[in-house]
Order: sequence, then C-alpha cells, then structure tokens
Amino acid sequence: MKFVCSPMLANTKIQRILLGLRKKKCYTQTQSRVKSTSMNLQKHIEYWLTSGAEDWEIAQDLVNRQKNRHGLFFAHLTLEKVIKAHVCHTTKEVAPRLHTLLRLAEKANLSLSQEQRDFLAEFDRYQLEGRYPEDLMAPPTQEEAQIQLAKAREIYQWLVQQLSL
Repeated sequence: MKFVCSPMLANTKIQRILLGLRKKKCYTQTQSRVKSTSMNLQKHIEYWLTSGAEDWEIAQDLVNRQKNRHGLFFAHLTLEKVIKAHVCHTTKEVAPRLHTLLRLAEKANLSLSQEQRDFLAEFDRYQLEGRYPEDLMAPPTQEEAQIQLAKAREIYQWLVQQLSL
C-alpha cells in the first residue's frame, strides 16, 4: 500500500477557501484503486461550494439571456448549496435535504441581518417555481431579475467570505 498526498491548487476564491479548510488531500493507493482518507464531511463541503459556484455562473448566464425564472432558480440553488456548506462546517454533520434557505441558515447558526432574512424568505419562491408548476407566478421582468440577482450576489459573496474567516 502506498500513501500519496497532492496539494490542491488555489486558482479561484472557492479553491482558496477549500485550501484553507483542507491543506492536502491524501489517498491510500492499493493497486489501481484510489481510496480517499479525507473526512467524508469535507467532501460534502467541497461539493456544496464548487457546485454552488458552477450554478452561480449558470444563473448569471440565464438571466443575461432573459431566461429569468430559470436563472433565479439557479441563483436560489447557489445560495442553498453555500448555506449547506455552512451547515456541514458548523454542525459537523451532513446537511439535511431541505430547500428552504432560512431553515438551512438557522441550522448553520448564521448571523443574518433582518434584511438578509427577509430576502432569503422572499427568494424561496424561485425554488418553488422551478420545482412545482402549480406555484408558477408571472415570470420576473428583466429588471426585476437583475435586481434579485444583484441581491443574491451580495449574500452569496457574504456567505463565501464567512466560510473563509
């Protein structure tokens, strides 16, 4: 059995945060199989952060292409995933299968302002619209979508920053 460690490259802010949470990823190598010896919880945090960053790019692209309902659904998904990373980091447990941003934020013990709390509660409507057709409302205008996306960006950046502290 061979023990191998490889440093993680820090090319993006998300990767720098992950680097702060985990300096190296180590493996036990047996023949051709590679088995991770990293804590399973760390993989969850990494997953939530990296997939959230990917979803954020998609959200911006969709809103820029005037696919507002879908863009804001992906923006909600981004916030949900980053908050789930906080839940894992704070509770040392796997995040629950919830989609309600405030409930997840409470589980993560996030210190949210009233303005942030209000926004998250209101923003949940976009995950409902994306999942359940009976909850469809009139799609947001381009201007409304840009405003919502800008507010989501503020919270997204704040959440990522909070993990790096």
